[in-house]
Amino acid sequence: MRTGDPVDAARVALILAELRLPAIRRLWADIAAQADKEGWPAARFLAALAEHEVAERGRRRIERHLADARLPVGKTLDTFDFAAVAMISKTQIMALAAGDGWLEQGANLILFGPPGAGKSHLAAALGLALVEHGWRVLFTRTTDLVQRLQFARRELALEPAIAKLDKYHLLILDDLAYSPPRRRPGSVKTRPRPAFCSN
Repeated sequence: MRTGDPVDAARVALILAELRLPAIRRLWADIAAQADKEGWPAARFLAALAEHEVAERGRRRIERHLADARLPVGKTLDTFDFAAVAMISKTQIMALAAGDGWLEQGANLILFGPPGAGKSHLAAALGLALVEHGWRVLFTRTTDLVQRLQFARRELALEPAIAKLDKYHLLILDDLAYSPPRRRPGSVKTRPRPAFCSN
């Protein structure tokens, strides 16, 4: 396991780059030196390298998922004031943040209340916690999503747009509201229909 030969070290670096193992490529020489010094068996040396690679890939995956999620910055469960909204159970929210069961079952969660109650903050904080637990999340204003889907339909690309949404475990639709239909003078009375609008 000695890394003294510069030709061998360069070969190993090239092979690891080809295999796309950046954490091992970055750390293998230091870990090999430690293994030589402490007399590790080959299996322990390989396990140490693999553990670092797995941890690095997990960290990069979470970074990618956080970027994809489009979550508002600074909205975490730690910054949410549970005391200000007495109706919300911190214990229940923490259980939801783990994602245990309810996401796999395809359950829905609706947060409603008056403006300024912290619904968007709590939804974003839950999204962040779920991403940190390995779930794929998308946070979007409802009106933005509807407009994107309407545009995709006009461009005859609705199916791929929906397929793209299907890759997420959770869609957080912010600012979902009901707006009664507008009646024009002389128009026929219609049944109310749901509409999305931003608050």
